[in-house]
Amino acid sequence: MGNKKTLPAIKVNQWLSEWDEVDFDENAQQKKPSPHFFLCAIKAKELKSLTGVYRRSVKDGTPRLSDPNVQRGHEESRSKLIGEFVKFGYPWCEMTDARRSTNSAKNLQKPGWLPSAIIVNILPKNASRNGVQISERDIVTIDDHETLSQFNYPADFSNGKWKPESIYPLEVIDGQHRLWAFENFDPGDNFELPVIAFYDLDRSWQAYLFWSVNITPKKINKSLAFDLYPLLRKEDWLDQFAGHSIYRETRCQELVEALWSSHRSPWRSKINMLGEKQSERENKTRMVSQAAWIKSLLSTFVKEWTGSDLKIGGLFGASKNGNELFLPWNRPMQAALLITIGNHLQESIKNTDQHWAKSLRLGMQDDFLLEDDPAMFGEYSLLSTDQGIRGVLHVYNDLLFVSAEELELEKWTAEDIFQDRLNNSATDIDAQDKAIDSLADSDIEKFIESVAVCLANYDWRTSATPGIDEAERKSKLIFRGSSGYKEIRKELISHLNTCQGSVGIAAKKISDRAK
Repeated sequence: MGNKKTLPAIKVNQWLSEWDEVDFDENAQQKKPSPHFFLCAIKAKELKSLTGVYRRSVKDGTPRLSDPNVQRGHEESRSKLIGEFVKFGYPWCEMTDARRSTNSAKNLQKPGWLPSAIIVNILPKNASRNGVQISERDIVTIDDHETLSQFNYPADFSNGKWKPESIYPLEVIDGQHRLWAFENFDPGDNFELPVIAFYDLDRSWQAYLFWSVNITPKKINKSLAFDLYPLLRKEDWLDQFAGHSIYRETRCQELVEALWSSHRSPWRSKINMLGEKQSERENKTRMVSQAAWIKSLLSTFVKEWTGSDLKIGGLFGASKNGNELFLPWNRPMQAALLITIGNHLQESIKNTDQHWAKSLRLGMQDDFLLEDDPAMFGEYSLLSTDQGIRGVLHVYNDLLFVSAEELELEKWTAEDIFQDRLNNSATDIDAQDKAIDSLADSDIEKFIESVAVCLANYDWRTSATPGIDEAERKSKLIFRGSSGYKEIRKELISHLNTCQGSVGIAAKKISDRAK
């Protein structure tokens, strides 16, 4: 007994007097829990050998109320992915062997920390699970002190290969997939997992704890997640196109940030960067979320493509397995092009006398800032929806892509604009200004302006627009939902086919390639 393995544990007192009013009922598997739990660090292989998982199942038709187990079924693929994450970090863990073997993949390996605590319950003496009572030889006992307590492992426990005589002394409440990542993977003695341990927590409270950890918290919204990307940026992440999508996502996030922050952008402060609800924001202008913008750029300008498989690629994109972009434009130039597109679109809509624009402005201007045209930023404008933004990005990308040779896009170069400062960020205001100014009166800008004039003649009202007639309302319903992205792209190209000059010619090229 002198060699019995022990483990220090911090005692965490957590109880409110109000909790004493809870109706604790042992018959309902809700007996009053201890007013504290324990926090400790356990070697991964030892925790795995001490722990059992009791999973819910529907195979035998057990009524759901009668199944006392907490954990969901084990997804082996998920545990395997966690194991790969521990070894190699993100995004290497998600990459195929072929992607990992490329020369550019080496810098994707990162640490695979698992800082989130695994939550377990320590079984008391005489506890039973699935009809089997725990043996005294298998019990983990606790020397409970005021602050630093001590866990005493089972008497014959020696290493991570230990097996219980009866049942496991610890049971997982939350973290089974992280734990099972170590089933066939020994990370060594220097790899510990943080553990929160309850003692003799009744089964119903275990289910409640699992539910409160996994179900009730709001999932982090995509816009907020993307908004953290600038904190993760490294220059080589942004200069490497092929590989994991995080590179393209990071590039898109930077471009969206440029559109949101640039003093020359029509979308300055008009992108919902954190994915907040309308009621949480003071600005009454309707905004498309940062996440939607990023997804739209990924599907259009920053699309990964191959010349043989895709008839139209992303203007800011590269081939599937390469880092050489279709056009040698740096990030300020890409941002400048998008800002120029937005400015001409805004100006053309402002100047249009089309019925659709007049009807959106009628009686709504009081709710908007002076520069916020309801025809572009209003609640009933498609241009303030995910589908509308993607539609605009789609047609501009496609039209410029098929017109690249005629417009001599390759001759617009960073060397001519920036001389020796070529690696500016997209959010660099000075670099943006230089790139935007360099487009002035160019054939590229004139083409962008012509497209904007044609787009301003399109009816951008949504199906929910007050006063819209029934036939028009029904025609707009196809743009709702995920299928709306494809439908609005098709309709916009069809509309642009009717335009005169280079725009109509380019639109016909797109239609021909789509056949």
